[in-house]
Amino acid sequence: MTHPTPVREAARLVAIEAARAYVAHIRPIDLTNPGVLVGHLMAAETLLMEIVAAHDESTGAEA
Repeated sequence: MTHPTPVREAARLVAIEAARAYVAHIRPIDLTNPGVLVGHLMAAETLLMEIVAAHDESTGAEA
């Protein structure tokens, strides 16, 4: 199911703003703690996948 352009744009903005908010609230990272590093990497990967998904779906105009 495709969404109208305003909805797609809103999804894109939400995904990008979520990534910006995450980065803005990162404190100094303990580079000696593998658990913390893995947690940050997993969170970053999830946010990047959401950004890609928001930009990758067909809007119908491309079909």
